[in-house]
Formats: sequence, C-alpha cells, structure tokens
Amino acid sequence: MGCCSARCMLILLCCVQLITALERQVFDFLGYQWAPIMINFFHIIMVILGLFGVIQYRTRYVVMYLLWTMLWVGWNVFVSCLYLDLGGLSKDSDILTLGVSSHRSWWRDNGPGCESESLPSAGWQNQQNPELSTVLSCWLEYQYIEILHCIVQLLVSLPGFVYACYIVSTSSDEEDSYYK
Repeated sequence: MGCCSARCMLILLCCVQLITALERQVFDFLGYQWAPIMINFFHIIMVILGLFGVIQYRTRYVVMYLLWTMLWVGWNVFVSCLYLDLGGLSKDSDILTLGVSSHRSWWRDNGPGCESESLPSAGWQNQQNPELSTVLSCWLEYQYIEILHCIVQLLVSLPGFVYACYIVSTSSDEEDSYYK
C-alpha cells in the first residue's frame, strides 16, 4: 500500500470528516438544533463504519459509507438552501429544532464580532435568555457560518465519495468470498 493510495486518502478524508462533524455537533448542541444533532450523530457512526471498512478491507462497509455520503450531501444542500431561504424554505422556521424549542443557531448570537444588547426585564436580570437579547451587528452573519459548515462538509465528502467508489470498483471478489 503506497503513501498516497486511494485507501490512505479515504482514511485521511474520513478522519477529517470525523473532526469537522464533531465540531459541527458541538455547535448544534449549543443551539439545541435537534434535527442536525441526530443527522450528525448518524454521520459520525457511518464515517466510523466506513473507516473500519477501508482499514479492514470490508467492501460492504465502504458501500454503506457510499450510500450514506449521498444522503449526507443531500442533507448539506438542504441546510444550505434553508439558510439561504431558497426553494420556499426559511431559516426562521422550526425545521431544524423539530418544533421542540424556540432556540436557533448558536452562531446567531455568538458569531464572530457579534455585539448584543440585552433588553431590560425584571424577571431575567441575571440570566441570558436568547429571546431578550438583540444582536446589533456581526462581522459575519450566522447563516453564512452555517453555510460554510455545509461547504466544508461537501468539500470533504465529495472526494471521499470518489475515493470510496474507486475502492469498491477495484476491490477483488476474493475479499468478499469469505462471506458467501
């Protein structure tokens, strides 16, 4: 196995996917966005199984990773369209929180360079309630940060898909003959 073989590249891409997915998972937890939390969780599991399949020469796991990657690309395109308000979608809808909470993206109030002003209220003087604070200005608006997360995931997933297709197409029947 060479230094830059398809297997090594896919292992590297899977590791980068895990790191970026874990980072995204943390910020989705901070924003109580339940749909992305569940999808990210499944993504982490599928990437780990795909990584196992590449390392252990298990073609079936790599095929499962391929199928999941197609769904993952679709999810990231959907989230991008949602935050860009394309196709009748709205970033102000409760789709990502599954209607369970009134929270939004963590980046909405805590993005880079965001200045917020708390509204005076007797009941909430010592607590930070996202509904009682107003973001005055941000260096980069939250929807663009979320879209950048999607773009990073797409930029890592698409080469991973190509490498996984190559690995599956070049795998010999001898590798799977044990399971037949």
